[in-house]
Amino acid sequence: MGPFSRRKVLDLLRQYESRNVTCIADDGSWPIVWERASGVYVWDTEGKKYLDLTGGFGVAAAGHANPRVVQAGRKQMAKLLHAMGDVHPHALKARLARELSRMTFERWGRTGRTVSAAAFRAKTLFCNSGFEAVEAALKTTFLATGRREIIAFQDAYHGLGYGALNATHRGLFREPFRSQLGRFGRFVPFPNNPSDLDSVERSLRKLLRRGNTGAVVVEPIQGRGGINVPPLEFLPLLRRLCERYGALLVLDEIYTGFGRTGRWFACEHSRTVPDIICLGKAMSGGFPLSACVGRADVMDKAWPRSAGEAMHTSTFLGHPVGCAMALAQIKEIASRNLVERSALLGKDLMATLACVKSTPKLELSVRGCGLMVGLEIRLNNGAPATHQTWRMITAMLEKGFILLPEGGDANVISFTPPLTTSAVQLGCAVDTLAEILRRS
Repeated sequence: MGPFSRRKVLDLLRQYESRNVTCIADDGSWPIVWERASGVYVWDTEGKKYLDLTGGFGVAAAGHANPRVVQAGRKQMAKLLHAMGDVHPHALKARLARELSRMTFERWGRTGRTVSAAAFRAKTLFCNSGFEAVEAALKTTFLATGRREIIAFQDAYHGLGYGALNATHRGLFREPFRSQLGRFGRFVPFPNNPSDLDSVERSLRKLLRRGNTGAVVVEPIQGRGGINVPPLEFLPLLRRLCERYGALLVLDEIYTGFGRTGRWFACEHSRTVPDIICLGKAMSGGFPLSACVGRADVMDKAWPRSAGEAMHTSTFLGHPVGCAMALAQIKEIASRNLVERSALLGKDLMATLACVKSTPKLELSVRGCGLMVGLEIRLNNGAPATHQTWRMITAMLEKGFILLPEGGDANVISFTPPLTTSAVQLGCAVDTLAEILRRS
């Protein structure tokens, strides 16, 4: 039992936190209050143990509180807890920038599987959260092209900052602030099937021909939009169109990066190289750290050499503890073959979920890639089963499994567990969900 009971914590949040943040159910079924986490498990303030099938929003790719990542953070905290962002650097920031270059553009160039056989080098803008990396990318594309507008996609989620909201589609996030937004984002449909590609291409060409689009911003697989997996030809199509019309291709791999989809980065499934890639979440394994990583020529064209005052910075830019943890996290993912593990477990999970039978009232469908899997639930008339999905997730929580809904209608149960989760643990979760479905 922690120092504060669940009831005490929730009472304090009701009194002192903005009421728009934590959803607290009147019947007491939601939320739990986390006390600690280790590996694939979470314990609440009442001492109950849960299998975390969210990976803490996909952050804990190498497991919660991974010992080597924690050790790297502790060691760095004792040595250098804080540095001076864009002024006096520390060594780990340089090392991590080099590592991100090596594992993205340099590696893609060496394999010869890119749109160009040339080996690239990357430069990085470090940030604190995912949306900041997206906004750094938006600034970069504007400075590099001089073009104001961007193209994004329906159901996209790129964060909630005022710049990122121009690329985030859901009305819940955008509409209250619409009058203050720059409105430089234009949205086209996100293709879910190969048959969608022709109409999507027509929509893209219509906008790109105007000559005022500086970037196409896209998630290789949409996460919060509902685990939407596009056809394999989609990203190569975007690559060709960007080259044809002089726009930059920005891939938001904040969710999909670092092994989540069974490749280090989801763009590698289609051998598509972006101009800029945005990274975060699993990069550090738990420390607020993100990165806007761009081809060196693009970054140098956009950003002038610093004369003593950076145009884009923050107090905690390239934080030493975050950099230490990120280097350890990347090493841990590689040494334990977690990328390959994600691919294999993801196939098994999708096959197991596909065996879960629909009910007379509910229709089920499965989609995903690696350990980024969604189970969509609809009524037999085709309408989103939002209420039923929430009831299932709440019932799973009571049984000891942490899950979340995704999609604009919150009717897609997402599975984004730590890449260290076992097949047995995933099978147990699916069996429990199937039993709940049978009783619904």
